[in-house]
Amino acid sequence: MHPTTSLHGQHALLTGAGGGIGLAVAAAFLREGARCTAVDLSAAPSAGLQALLREHPDTLRYAAGDVTKPHGMAALVDAAAQAFGPVSVLFNNAAVFTLAPLLDADEAAYDRVFDVNVKGLFFTMQAVLRRMVDAGVRGSVINMASQAGRRGEALVSHYCASKAAVISYTQSAALAMAPHGIRVNAIAPGVIDTPMWAEVDALFARYEGLQPGEKKRAVGRAVPLGRMGDPEDLCGAAVFLASDASRYVTAQTLNVDGGNVMS
Repeated sequence: MHPTTSLHGQHALLTGAGGGIGLAVAAAFLREGARCTAVDLSAAPSAGLQALLREHPDTLRYAAGDVTKPHGMAALVDAAAQAFGPVSVLFNNAAVFTLAPLLDADEAAYDRVFDVNVKGLFFTMQAVLRRMVDAGVRGSVINMASQAGRRGEALVSHYCASKAAVISYTQSAALAMAPHGIRVNAIAPGVIDTPMWAEVDALFARYEGLQPGEKKRAVGRAVPLGRMGDPEDLCGAAVFLASDASRYVTAQTLNVDGGNVMS
């Protein structure tokens, strides 16, 4: 039987699902037949998730959670399993961004970026993997890295380092989980046009002396395919890695960046 991208029978848990990439991937997973638990910080779901909940009342639920609180996230995973069965796909997406000159980068910004992007990602992954192993689930974990994890950037040292750590943890976890039939991969997006880019553009404008919108236009033009990505551009890769179509793929970080990084 040929492998397919169908996610029927799968329970996907997605962090950072209130908007942008997380919301787009949640919608894609639902279209492929998955049951989804969407997680974000807010007590109530975002407007985008509310619309998705109305479309999929039986296969989508929302859970407020903070990935920097490992015990709370472990309890959230258990509650999700009570509703939809054991988690078989994790889309580990929650992240924050900061930007500052290296000599001005402070401890508070460092702690925030590493608490969410590294600690939060690792312990959420650990909680899900532990339960997959205990339940005998041969599942799939997809960690969200970044093209920033492939190289350094003078103004983006904390974020670049945090995403490099995501790539490293993905490789180590994949090797640890291979005997259990669990695959662990990552996606490294390039520049994606999400609401976060308003903040990113403003920071670049401040530190590089640019006009508002100038950095965003420049990075879009620099992409070999000629434009910034859209959250929907990540969905095909996410569905592929979640599904049986990628059953022989593990320990990989897939670049989805319009050609910015060649590897």
